[in-house]
Amino acid sequence: MKDRLKYWFQYSPFNTTAMATETNQETGKLEFFLDVPFPSSREATMALRSLSPDREPRRGGISKQLSVSGSTLSVRWSADEARILRVSVNSFLDHLSLVVETMELFGPPVDL
Repeated sequence: MKDRLKYWFQYSPFNTTAMATETNQETGKLEFFLDVPFPSSREATMALRSLSPDREPRRGGISKQLSVSGSTLSVRWSADEARILRVSVNSFLDHLSLVVETMELFGPPVDL
């Protein structure tokens, strides 16, 4: 699946993804930002709704916020430890890959 995600980032219509990692100087927490553009705001909202129910299994040490602006899905993580951040981001990317594969399989959304 990781190879599919790598391929997806390189060759899909959603291929311009911005990522950034930094340490928040005020809190000392690690932060990771991910922006995933979609062809339309409707598809970005569908991805948001599909990915939002997944809460972090651990109560402390990490938080994840998802939002949509236009046709871009934005995700922001904040974590106490790099290991926890890595596990959460990897899990999210696996889920994101599945959501995108499903969207590509069924085609663009239709109006009802």
